[in-house]
Amino acid sequence: MTVFTEVILYTDTDGRAKFREEAVPLGEGSPQAMLSRLFPSGGFQLRHSPVGFRSQFHCSPYTQWVVILGGEMEIGLQDGTSRIFKPGQHFYSADLLPQGATFDATVHGHWSRQVGADPLVTLFVRG
Repeated sequence: MTVFTEVILYTDTDGRAKFREEAVPLGEGSPQAMLSRLFPSGGFQLRHSPVGFRSQFHCSPYTQWVVILGGEMEIGLQDGTSRIFKPGQHFYSADLLPQGATFDATVHGHWSRQVGADPLVTLFVRG
């Protein structure tokens, strides 16, 4: 069976943001248009971030798919690792503040920034 690789940004049991990859089966549709199951969503937003944009460490406010439409986005983690996402790429952001925790910028969350010469254009689809 063909699968789609889903990159997930999540909060691990130690409260720190991490990346993992999961396979999403494409078991529906036809051989010419293989589809996953239908995922629920709660609306979408578009964002434009100018050249030079960089956030501070933060947690995602809710689970959401992030799709890069233009420019490039880098996501950095507390452990110093980062990943760059280019147009057409995506990730599922589930890096939520652990229940009952108070945000600590030395432990929780991730940062994001625009990379390269083009503004960053993203589509956020709430999970």
